[in-house]
Amino acid sequence: MLFLCTGNSCRSHLAEGLLESIAGDAYSSLSAGTRPAGYVHPLAVRVMGELGIDISGHSSKSIESFLPPVGDPPDLVVSVCAGAEKECPPFPADVRRIHWLFEDPAKVSGGSDEQLAVFRRIRDEIRHRLVRALEGGEL
Repeated sequence: MLFLCTGNSCRSHLAEGLLESIAGDAYSSLSAGTRPAGYVHPLAVRVMGELGIDISGHSSKSIESFLPPVGDPPDLVVSVCAGAEKECPPFPADVRRIHWLFEDPAKVSGGSDEQLAVFRRIRDEIRHRLVRALEGGEL
């Protein structure tokens, strides 16, 4: 399963780490971006660390590395932002696609406490959505 966002710096990494934590080996969890930022946001690493999930070794990757002929496409692509939904290149017909819209925590203004609160909220929203999807058989 590939989580796709525009920059591959926040939401897709939160989802990738959460799925690994929740589902264990039942799913292979990946993330990528349509226009990768080149880094994983430090606050994403921090809020995942609060749950005991280490994403500090993640890297920002391009969706191109998962498209033929360069790479192997996943079975399922979950876009986690409107930009990724619009910009996602075509995958082979047997690749399922679903769309979950989450606010971009990196674009929140305010002080560090406010930014951290938004990263936590988005992390928790993604976790809740993943649990519901796993329990409901959507994934």
